[in-house]
Amino acid sequence: MPSNSAPLVVKLGGSLHASPALVDWLAALKRYHRPLTIVPGGGPFADAVRAAQPVMRYDDKTAHAMAVLAMEQYALALASRDDSLELAASREAIESAQARRRIALWRPSGMVAAAKDIAPSWEVTSDSLAAWLAKKTGAHALLLIKSVDVGDGASLSEITRKGVVDPALPDYFDGTPLFVAGPSSLPHAAALLADGVTPGTAIVTFPTRKSA
Repeated sequence: MPSNSAPLVVKLGGSLHASPALVDWLAALKRYHRPLTIVPGGGPFADAVRAAQPVMRYDDKTAHAMAVLAMEQYALALASRDDSLELAASREAIESAQARRRIALWRPSGMVAAAKDIAPSWEVTSDSLAAWLAKKTGAHALLLIKSVDVGDGASLSEITRKGVVDPALPDYFDGTPLFVAGPSSLPHAAALLADGVTPGTAIVTFPTRKSA
């Protein structure tokens, strides 16, 4: 059973923006009664940044900053439809929301812009940023909610090779227990989360977290 103070970091895939599963996942996540941080994907907003880049010819550093802002757009959209989600742009704001038993919904642009250890690349998407935030906030687990399932026993190298997660994730991952939840995980997710259990497939990861 995880510590009552260590948060669960959940990346909520942007690919779910038009799916009925989005509402069901949000309802399930609200059953979790320990500290919880949601990292928004970029969804259609990041797709717009990618589509405009070859036309407007901005560089990858600019595109990455715009894609992070796309995550904020997704966060704003989520917050507007569910008042149990509290927008949080800093570690202190995340902790404050959680102390008041609210779900922290990360607005990443400020923290990402100030970070020296995040590469401004299309390979660094919300998956890697969720792993980065999990490390920074001492998360007990990282859950990536996707629109696809992965098989039992899947490894980090395998899901990276298959494009389930972004190519940079292994570089930002520190050994935090990692789970991927797709459509097959949703029917049982609410009950598991209510019991403090992370849903999804446990991913085989190497190396493991190093001791301090």
